Amino acid sequence: MTSETKTRNDATRDAGGDAAVVVERRGAVGLVRLNETKSLNALSPSIKDGFEAALDEFLPDPAVRALVITGTGRAFCAGGDIRAMDDRGTVTMRRRMHGAYRWLVPLLTADKPVITAINGVAAGAGLALAMTGDIVLASSAARFKAGFAGIGAVPDLSLAWMLPQAVGLVRAKAILLENREFGATEALAIGLVTRVTDPEALLDHALATAASLASGPTVTFGVTKQLLRRAHDTPLESFLELEAMAQTVAFGSADFTEGVAAFRGKRRAAFGGG
Repeated sequence: MTSETKTRNDATRDAGGDAAVVVERRGAVGLVRLNETKSLNALSPSIKDGFEAALDEFLPDPAVRALVITGTGRAFCAGGDIRAMDDRGTVTMRRRMHGAYRWLVPLLTADKPVITAINGVAAGAGLALAMTGDIVLASSAARFKAGFAGIGAVPDLSLAWMLPQAVGLVRAKAILLENREFGATEALAIGLVTRVTDPEALLDHALATAASLASGPTVTFGVTKQLLRRAHDTPLESFLELEAMAQTVAFGSADFTEGVAAFRGKRRAAFGGG
C-alpha cells in the first residue's frame, strides 16, 4: 500500500482483521476496493459500512475529481451476503433496502465520473454495483450473472432500472429471467461494459482513465451526467429546457473560459474543475 492508503475503522474489518474496504487517494482519483476475498466481496455489513463511509469521504470532496471502484481477489462483488438474509421480516427488509439507498443514490447521481473496474465475478447486487460506473471496464476474466431469479428474489440496487438502458429491454429480460452466466466478451458485445482489458492491466487502465477524466472539465461532466439521467424519462420540450439551463451553467464556468482560450491558443486545456 502507498502512504496515501487509508482503511476504514474497526467496524468495517472482517473476521480475519483485514479491512473490508480499502481506500486510497491517487492524486485527484479516489480508489475504493472491496476486500473480503473469502466471501468473494459479497455485500456484508462491514463492506456496506466501509463503502458508504468511502463515498461519504470522496463524493463531496472537490479534490477528488474521479472515482474508481473495484474488488480484490477473483471477484468484483458476488452480490448480497446470504448470511445476512435470515431475518426477512417486512420491517427489517425495508430498513435494509433503504440503508443501501443511502449510498446508492449519491453514487448514481454523483457529478464526478465513476469508473467501475470489474476484476472477476459480478453477480446479483454485484452486477448492479458494476453498472453504477459511468465507464465500466472489465478484465477478460470477469464473469457476470444476475443471480436474483436463482434464489427467488427480484433485482435490486436499481438493476432493473439500469440494465435496460445499457443493453435494451429484450436483452435485459433475458439476463434477468434466464439467469445465465456470461463472460466479458459477451458483456462488451451487448453494451454492458465499455472496454475489456487483460487482467493484469485492468487496475492501471482504470486509474489512467480516471486520471484523464479528473483533469477534465468537472462542471461539464456533472451537467452532462444530469442530462443523461433525465433523457430517457423526460418529454422533449422539458428536456430541451434542462439542456438550455445546463449549457448556460457550462458556459458560465471557469473551465469553459479555459477551454475556449486553449482552443484559440492551440494548446491543451488546463481545466481547474470550476
